[in-house]
Amino acid sequence: MTGTRQRRRPSSPRVDEQKRAALARERRGRRSEEDRRRTRSRRTASRRARPTRGKEIRRRWVALLTVVTVLALGYLLFFSSLLAVKTVTVEGAKTVPADQIRTAAEVPAGLPMLRVDVDVIRDRVARMPGIATVDVSRSWPTTLEIAVTERTAIAFFDSGPGGDGVHLVDGGGVVFKTVPNRPSGLPELKLPKVSADDPVTRAVTAVLGVLPEPLLKQVKTTTAQTPASVAFTLADGKTVRWGNAENTDRKAKVLAALLTQPGKIYDVSAPELPTITP
Repeated sequence: MTGTRQRRRPSSPRVDEQKRAALARERRGRRSEEDRRRTRSRRTASRRARPTRGKEIRRRWVALLTVVTVLALGYLLFFSSLLAVKTVTVEGAKTVPADQIRTAAEVPAGLPMLRVDVDVIRDRVARMPGIATVDVSRSWPTTLEIAVTERTAIAFFDSGPGGDGVHLVDGGGVVFKTVPNRPSGLPELKLPKVSADDPVTRAVTAVLGVLPEPLLKQVKTTTAQTPASVAFTLADGKTVRWGNAENTDRKAKVLAALLTQPGKIYDVSAPELPTITP
């Protein structure tokens, strides 16, 4: 049996042209639909991103009110008398009158609190002879607080005939007050010079500042030629060669034991090798 093959007839040029045209229309339709979807999406996003007129107006009002609030607050804090200094309190003053401290502080009345320079006021008060430390702070809404620590006398020295009187000295060697009479209960400094800038003065006051209270009460006079040669005389006339301000506890214990023995000069400058001179 003989098979027959059917041959495919070639399509005519007109049919091919129609197919190509239909395919092109189909592609354009797909592209157009995609373009339309993209355009709609962009418009929707644009409408969402673009604030409405009401929102824009509200935003502008909020910004304006914020600026006005900041300006009003700045005026209130820096220029208004509502938050100005009306009261100056002084704490810690005992021997130095509080009014003298206020006068030295020179706080301008009616000055807004934030414009008060507390560092300047602190420095003014710190220059007062009887003041050791100063702290200045604001207590809102209208009070300025000045807290002071007064100097405490640890010794005195007498300027002698023709001098300017008896002077009190604190633990740092600062001469801070002149009194008419010799104070009881304080040792007298007999030094070539008494000043906070003098190393010998600072050494002597440092030793006095670390002496045990029972021993300090017995000290009548203190002398020194160098910072390491501090010596003092006790109420019973005995002399103690103390040396420098180191090993205070050790020296005090050794001295307490030595004072039970007879003698005139007790040397504890080297507490490992103490001596007693009859």
